[in-house]
Amino acid sequence: MSIVRKTLFELDFSAVTQQQAVQTILQWANDDSVSPKRVVTPNVNLTVLQKRNPEFRRVLNESSLCLVDGKPIYWASHLFDVGLPEVVTGSDLVPALFAAHQANACGEKLRVFLLGAAEGVADKAARNIMEKYPAIYICGAYSPPFGFEHDPVECEKICQLIKSCNTCILIIGLGAPKQEFWADRHLDKTGAKVAICAGATIDFLAGEKSRAPAWMTKSGLEWMFRMLSEPKRLAKRYLKDGLALPGLFWAEYWRNRR
Repeated sequence: MSIVRKTLFELDFSAVTQQQAVQTILQWANDDSVSPKRVVTPNVNLTVLQKRNPEFRRVLNESSLCLVDGKPIYWASHLFDVGLPEVVTGSDLVPALFAAHQANACGEKLRVFLLGAAEGVADKAARNIMEKYPAIYICGAYSPPFGFEHDPVECEKICQLIKSCNTCILIIGLGAPKQEFWADRHLDKTGAKVAICAGATIDFLAGEKSRAPAWMTKSGLEWMFRMLSEPKRLAKRYLKDGLALPGLFWAEYWRNRR
């Protein structure tokens, strides 16, 4: 399908629903002629980060799918007449992708590699995934050491590991912007057809972290649930993002007036 891009906060978002994103990714996974594809899901934090970091903005905008993750960005798209169709979070996209392949597998297993999370967490996620979705085969899982992204030898080792597993889809859960930068620099060497930069999704799939209740997600309050779950790690970040939001909206307002 042809993917329409719509610009908001200097990011070129893909105007697709979650179902369309899933169908597109599965088409890429089944096409040996396509070049490697990168999927990113900017939320408020990533949107704030890219405003201060043009190189990060480039990485997001050059991704094959740039999906809106977060109600504030979605609401802003309608406030500024951009009209993105719906929120597509990494933590919803990945299970939806597995379920869609499971429903139409016809005996074909989808080879998936999990990169990220703490030691042992990806292995636990792998067991849970294959138990729930028998048509998904977790061909490998690896939790890289701290600071690995600055070590060319370690990065090369990871690329070769992913390639040796004949990976089709690579799920990267390294946190932003590390995961996006790593995929931008190394995806071509992994042999994977698609890389999905999915944040804490591996932790969710392993059962190490809990998702917010559905009513909080629908109300745009998932950030509050996550902050209360991990206050030491997330409270400062969400406070900074919240303070930056009015400036983002003001800058977008003036950009649209030109």
